[in-house]
Amino acid sequence: MGAGGKMSVPTTKNPSQRVPITKPPFTLSDIKNVIPPHCFQRSFVRSFSYLVLDLILVSIFYYLATTYFHMLPFPYSYLAWAVYWIAQGCVCTGVWVIAHECGHQAFSDYPWINNTVGFILHSALLTPYFSWKYSHRRHHSNTGSLERDENHVPKVKSELRWYTKAYANNPLGQLLIIAFTLAVGLPLYFAINIAGRPYDRFASHYDPYSPIYNDRERLQIYISNVGVIATSYILYRVAITQGLAWLVCIYGVPLLIVNGFIVLITFLHHTHPSLPHYNSYEWNWLRGALTTVDRDYGVLNNIFHHIVDTHIVHHLFSAIPHYHAVEATKAVRPLLGEYYQFDGTPFYQALWRDFKECIYVEADEGSQHKGVFWYKNKL
Repeated sequence: MGAGGKMSVPTTKNPSQRVPITKPPFTLSDIKNVIPPHCFQRSFVRSFSYLVLDLILVSIFYYLATTYFHMLPFPYSYLAWAVYWIAQGCVCTGVWVIAHECGHQAFSDYPWINNTVGFILHSALLTPYFSWKYSHRRHHSNTGSLERDENHVPKVKSELRWYTKAYANNPLGQLLIIAFTLAVGLPLYFAINIAGRPYDRFASHYDPYSPIYNDRERLQIYISNVGVIATSYILYRVAITQGLAWLVCIYGVPLLIVNGFIVLITFLHHTHPSLPHYNSYEWNWLRGALTTVDRDYGVLNNIFHHIVDTHIVHHLFSAIPHYHAVEATKAVRPLLGEYYQFDGTPFYQALWRDFKECIYVEADEGSQHKGVFWYKNKL
């Protein structure tokens, strides 16, 4: 799955070294011009082939689990289920990423195909497709902005809650918060906008009249809800027929892993000691789009269709399909220079490190750039 293999990234730069905050010596057009033109071409057939391969793997894992696992003696049956959960969760994360690509219109040249495929796939994974599509589009439009970015918006020190100070320097508390965030962070973001942009009233991805959306989008929020409700009803009928424990093992635990990976991926893309955030005095779109970091997840780079190791290019040109993203990243890296940020730290280590080091943001004392905020951890 995926394409292009693992990128060879220079390791001479210290990943904790801050990226430049001065005006880039290049424009978006300059960046586009160094990318081979074919990288912007979308092929429905090629995109669909990756989806088919994912679904074949999902079907194989399902067949093995339902046909053979009950024959295995203890403790091999438990080991087999653990392997199934991880494998199925990882592949389904790739399916989720393809649906996300549909939302960016990178799946094909036809919006109705993109939206149909994305709606079906995201609904099957209990993600409200259009609701996510529109809030995620606003994230791409406002990345790195303290006032307008849509998710994983860091707090300034004065906004920290009391419980943040309680767990910030407590390893057990940190571990519990990480586990809670990975387990239920995504559904809570959809339901009550947890870790999302602060609004002056209640915001939810399921509310067509949420402040997240405008009047032209409200009907599609209803449609998103229909997709999630239809999937929930199907799952309810399956639970009645097969039993709740069967449904949890086959579908529930892999979905939990999908949700955890989506939160993890998003968190690590936009949370890093080297990355700034900007207030309205300093922010512009290009500077904001560069406030993300490419990561290396090993073999998962391919399984996740390169959303993790080509995320900077994804923010610059979100309609580039994943099978061209590696080539596009290699093309832009020399031009971006110090503005390109890569961290090859294993993701499980990076999660623990960045969660501890990136507690809040504030401007450097004495800096002339009062609108530039950096992650800090000293309470």
